[in-house]
Amino acid sequence: MLMFRTLPADNRLAGRSGRKAHIRLDRRPVTSENETIGTMAVSTAIATRTILIVDDDPSVTETFERMLRLEGYQVATALSAEAGLREAERAHPDAIILDLRMPLVDGLQFLRRLRANAGLSDLPVAIVTGDYFLDDSISRELHDLGAEVRFKPLWLEDLLALARNLLKA
Repeated sequence: MLMFRTLPADNRLAGRSGRKAHIRLDRRPVTSENETIGTMAVSTAIATRTILIVDDDPSVTETFERMLRLEGYQVATALSAEAGLREAERAHPDAIILDLRMPLVDGLQFLRRLRANAGLSDLPVAIVTGDYFLDDSISRELHDLGAEVRFKPLWLEDLLALARNLLKA
């Protein structure tokens, strides 16, 4: 498993020479259960958790993927509900973050099909949408199907809190 590692950027790196400290990113395999990286410990329990992101907007998918990977999560992505269902069957993610409004098969239809699949029916799912005015019947059905609903834009702290909440369910 590969993780990004950063060196702490503080005055101790500059030494006595007074030169500016440089931060270097590199990739090395994680070799222990709780390996220290800089001044932060990264647990392999987080690093081995997989989140599937399903959104038809590549910029959203790429941004969420990048933010979650930097926090140590494994991430799978799909740009349509159909591709997302195939990826869920293939990867067996620990949680799914799903857009509501997608062409052809929307997030609600995806969720219905996911819940009908015995092998995937208990996966925690969050619906993320830019539609602030959801019809009451849709909101009720999303709730009945066990999905959390969040509204775009999601800031980094919001996305990380959502991921943690989904994974503890």
